[in-house]
Amino acid sequence: MSTRRGKKRWSAGMAFGLAATVVVAGCTSPGAGGSGGAGNGKKPELSATIYDRGAVPQNEGTIEKNRWTDWINTNGPANVTFVAIPRNEATQKLTTLFVSGSAPDLVFEFSSVLRSQLYAQKQLMPVDEMIEKYSTTYKALLEKYPVLKTVAKMPDGKMYAFGKVNGLQTNHALYLRADWLKKLNLPVPKTTDELFEALKAFKEKDPDGNGKADTYGTSLAYITNQILNAMFQNSKWVVEDGKLIHDWERAKAATAFKKRLYDEGIVDKDYLTDKAGQKAQQDWVNGKLGMWGGQTGGPGWLQVYESLKKNNPSAEVIVIPLPKGPYGQFSPIINNPVQLTAMVNAQAKNPEAIMKYVDFISSEQAGKTLGYGIEGTHYTAGKNGCPAFVDKDKAKEVTYASDFRMLFSPVLEGKCGRYAETLNLDNKIEKEYYDLLKMAEEAYLTPERPIADITNPEHMPTLPQDLQLISTNTDKIVNDLWIKAIVSGPSYTPEQAMTEAKSTWDQAGGKQVDDWYAKWYAENKDTALLRDKLYEFK
Repeated sequence: MSTRRGKKRWSAGMAFGLAATVVVAGCTSPGAGGSGGAGNGKKPELSATIYDRGAVPQNEGTIEKNRWTDWINTNGPANVTFVAIPRNEATQKLTTLFVSGSAPDLVFEFSSVLRSQLYAQKQLMPVDEMIEKYSTTYKALLEKYPVLKTVAKMPDGKMYAFGKVNGLQTNHALYLRADWLKKLNLPVPKTTDELFEALKAFKEKDPDGNGKADTYGTSLAYITNQILNAMFQNSKWVVEDGKLIHDWERAKAATAFKKRLYDEGIVDKDYLTDKAGQKAQQDWVNGKLGMWGGQTGGPGWLQVYESLKKNNPSAEVIVIPLPKGPYGQFSPIINNPVQLTAMVNAQAKNPEAIMKYVDFISSEQAGKTLGYGIEGTHYTAGKNGCPAFVDKDKAKEVTYASDFRMLFSPVLEGKCGRYAETLNLDNKIEKEYYDLLKMAEEAYLTPERPIADITNPEHMPTLPQDLQLISTNTDKIVNDLWIKAIVSGPSYTPEQAMTEAKSTWDQAGGKQVDDWYAKWYAENKDTALLRDKLYEFK
């Protein structure tokens, strides 16, 4: 859109925010007796969770109180008290709040497992009636994207969550040092065998030219490990002959590949202690890895690329399709196109105020402000018509607010809803990173190379609690067996690991889990949001 159109759109959003405030005030005027407020013209009080990722700059305040919480409460239809939830402890913290009866009115959380547990415990309020009675903005979103209603339904046929439509976007990507390939006269790997040979050469043939044996092919930590699993479709559940089965052979093949890398010293053998992939990331930016698995969206990943280029100015990076393996060619996990992100506490006293707040926070006005800040202060319209940050300092005043946008649908912004379109293409580094993101889109957003899983994990059904316990406890044991096979040399092979893993699974009652998933698939394969349907959002 042009700058003029952008301003028009912004003005309309501001008008909506003022109108929403007026409506709430009107509903609570003396004698109205509505549930929207206290009947004295004041905004109703609400409480809502917000993830605390430790990302708020000190001079911006805290995640519960900052310029954007002030903006929300000034422009929105309610006074919201925000309750910080540590991101890495979200399930534990939220469970504690519900058990103690002190959970906020509106709970923002990505976990479908927790949502199912809270539903089973009758801790959640259905949202159908409040949408029908009080909503305008969110109701219109449901009408435009009815799949959002479908995925929000629980077994009783009612919706128990609000969500957003992301559209089809990448998440993980396989980054490769193209300059190393050129120096060693190697082709871009198209198969897992070719990939192994390239990674071996990155380790053994001094690709950085410093005369030292200080490079590795890759790491087996975190996202890179997940991408290697995707190459072999090591996703636990696969469809064969029209049936969903628990597959073991693919896990064995992925483990055998990783074991070869480990045994030949092609990967850093300390990867097991690198739980969050921080060391692998540091090795990548320091020019010590030839291949690395990272993410594609957000300023944090641009900063990784900037650090790599600062440390290694001559580095040339490409994003490649995942090499073809023995079970086909796949892509790494993509963003969930349709995502449930918020639930209502069954004890909440003011459904009307909650719904009006959801309408506000999911509106185009709120989405734009909480994504880019104030026009002219934090962003201007870029050459492509999309918001572009004025500078990095101003961006820092906004980027920590992303979790306040958990109910805004990026698809409503069209191309501007993609992170790539916010980059400054006049900046050499940002233009290079933009090109990498476009490579990722071309490589991974196609059903010709689908994700390895049968759907996004958030759309997998939640097991009954007894079966969930079997699966969770046994999965950890089984995963440890695969790791043991990787690091134990000839004394413990992938074949031995598979035999022991299958026995452990069966003895724990895993067949009940297998049968439950098989039955679910047989009954829901035509209606569930499975892999093929994800690509319809492109």
